[in-house]
Amino acid sequence: MAIQKEIWQDHIEGNLFKNNEFLLASTDVGQHVLQGKVVHIPQAGVTATVVKNRTSIPATVVQRTDSDITYTLDEYTTDPILIPNAESYELSYNKRESVLAEYESSLRETIADNLLVTWSPSGAAGTIIRTTGADVATHLQGTTGNRKKLTVSDLKYAQLQLNKQNVPMEGRYALISADMFQQLTDDMSATQYRDFSAAYDVKEGVLGRLFGFNIMMRGSVVTYVEDIAPTVNAYSAPTAATDNDAVLCWQISAVERAVGQINFYERTGDPTYYGDVYSAGVRMGGRIRRSDAKGIVAIVQAAA
Repeated sequence: MAIQKEIWQDHIEGNLFKNNEFLLASTDVGQHVLQGKVVHIPQAGVTATVVKNRTSIPATVVQRTDSDITYTLDEYTTDPILIPNAESYELSYNKRESVLAEYESSLRETIADNLLVTWSPSGAAGTIIRTTGADVATHLQGTTGNRKKLTVSDLKYAQLQLNKQNVPMEGRYALISADMFQQLTDDMSATQYRDFSAAYDVKEGVLGRLFGFNIMMRGSVVTYVEDIAPTVNAYSAPTAATDNDAVLCWQISAVERAVGQINFYERTGDPTYYGDVYSAGVRMGGRIRRSDAKGIVAIVQAAA
């Protein structure tokens, strides 16, 4: 008997952001996904010019030119998995969880890693700042030498950059790697740490609040190539000895995400594996919403 694919697909969708709650701190454009594969967003042209105490009449007539934003969602697929008597697992959430736990975890991590790279600024003015703390040995595997620690002042400077861009105070987030989070909390005074911890919200994945940022932590975030104008490393790019860790700071409307098709595939009665073989695929993508990367700042380690 064929499995009920909708049950398994809904299970994957319901757990897609588990342990990666920071992905929800973005604008959801899923309503603009066409056929589960492509994001198509109508983009309004420039706003009308406003003149104070107009003296020249008639005014110049202008026509607004609209454009479209279109991009294809990436497809993430799991390796096939052997599930004997899959239909018996449909009735129990816990059984499905036990079967899919490892596969879903790998799927979530891969999607999150790729989206973070997509959200990371490179080169735009005011989007990259450097750490300024004391010297410390690099913590990134495959890198050498010393780096400047992340400090409270660095996060405050990131706040300044967003303030200068007139970015709304509400909905600001900072995602920090485990090592740099340790550096940040070590640099806090007792009063700062007490106020920081008051905003702890485990359900939302927020560990605290500082300078208007909801602070979130992850084992790793993104790395940048050392240069006068640092650029973010592509997903799974080979590590260079001079690469640097980075903190990603953003306002919720500056980045977007879109979930497309979620498929669950089956091949029943496989004579090679003496059972039923299944795999899953998810289409998902995102982008920085403005060409000037307004609303996003990366705090990149500086070489000591």
